Amino acid sequence: MNLNPTTLQLIGAALFLIALIHTFSTKVFERLAHAQPAHAGLWHLLGEVEIVFGVWAMVLTLLTFAIAGSDVAIGYLETRNFTEPMFVFAIMVVAGTRPILGFARGAIAGIARVLPVDTTTAIFWLTLALVPLLGSFITEPAAMTLAALMLRERFFVPAASERFKYATLGVLFVNISIGGTLTNFAAPPVLMVASAWGWDSAYMFLHFGDRAALAVAVNATALTLLFRRELAGLVPGQGGASDASAEAVAPVPLTVVVVHLLFLAGVVVFAHHPVVFMGLFLFFMGYTTAYARYQDALILREGLLVAFFLAGLVVLGGQQQWWLQPVLTSLSADQVYYGATALTAITDNAALTYLGSLVEGLSEQFKLALVAGAVTGGGLTIIANAPNPAGVSILRERFEHQTVQPLGLLAAAALPTLVAICAFRFL
Repeated sequence: MNLNPTTLQLIGAALFLIALIHTFSTKVFERLAHAQPAHAGLWHLLGEVEIVFGVWAMVLTLLTFAIAGSDVAIGYLETRNFTEPMFVFAIMVVAGTRPILGFARGAIAGIARVLPVDTTTAIFWLTLALVPLLGSFITEPAAMTLAALMLRERFFVPAASERFKYATLGVLFVNISIGGTLTNFAAPPVLMVASAWGWDSAYMFLHFGDRAALAVAVNATALTLLFRRELAGLVPGQGGASDASAEAVAPVPLTVVVVHLLFLAGVVVFAHHPVVFMGLFLFFMGYTTAYARYQDALILREGLLVAFFLAGLVVLGGQQQWWLQPVLTSLSADQVYYGATALTAITDNAALTYLGSLVEGLSEQFKLALVAGAVTGGGLTIIANAPNPAGVSILRERFEHQTVQPLGLLAAAALPTLVAICAFRFL
């Protein structure tokens, strides 16, 4: 490990640790908001988990300005790659529209009708099994958005227990993280290494596909069986007006659905080119305005919060290379799998694999273990995988105090993560 980090690197590491503690302490700020109503707005803001890393990234930037000057501060920011936050924002908004959701619901309902179980159970299972695997083709952020919105509408209703909600969230996060590994372009940690290591989609499917699909199916099936009685008692739409009722007022024409799907495909295809996908997104915004009668409110606020979260993670994460890379390279191929799984819980899994891609001379076994460990631990915390903040942003209002407790998520994701470990390490 580098024993001579710079002052800014030390400050960056300290602020990263503070941000992690802040992430696990959002409930404290919510209590302060009730205890000090004069400053309730500020405490509520600090209690928003999506703003945590953005706030501390701003502190790092201000300190860099003060210590090293504007040239160093601006130069550092300009070396950061903010493509992922912009992409997640765009894909969340496009995937969360009524035409896309209606199409996804219809497809899942059609498949559910041919399964040998009741429709509610089948739709729940498909949402947690099929949609995460579709993330390998429509990208993980899009799959997370679709699955979270469908869960919010149909299953995260007032009658649902907190235990059920946390267990479902844990399985969703783990399944999304591993479900995007069937191709080389959908999962952020895979994207970071695919080009550098020459991994194409055929390689990913051969080395990850069957294991990921098995773990996703086992997790979804176990959760469905565990909560089968509670599922039978849930009534869709208890949480508020559903999209289905809106569609009864203004049925969405097939042409509008097709146009939305084309916009979604365009954003996915040009995911690495923000100048293209942001242009498509702006065009999409104009299209939704022209056909507003077929739209529900766009999830712009949720998308912007998630983008702010990820951008903050990019800024703070850039100062962690000095200690993360030596830790990774000191491990054997067997150790790196479990090390990456554990480290993913406290940093973005794409950051881990990116650091690995910078190291020369790694064995193929080491590379596979690093990526497998990164995706295995992607459901343990909100910051572990880029799509997780999107899921929290969409679903948190259905939890007690409208807050997803980090320790609750960690506990809920532990068993699904263990299933993933068994699939990737012992099969």
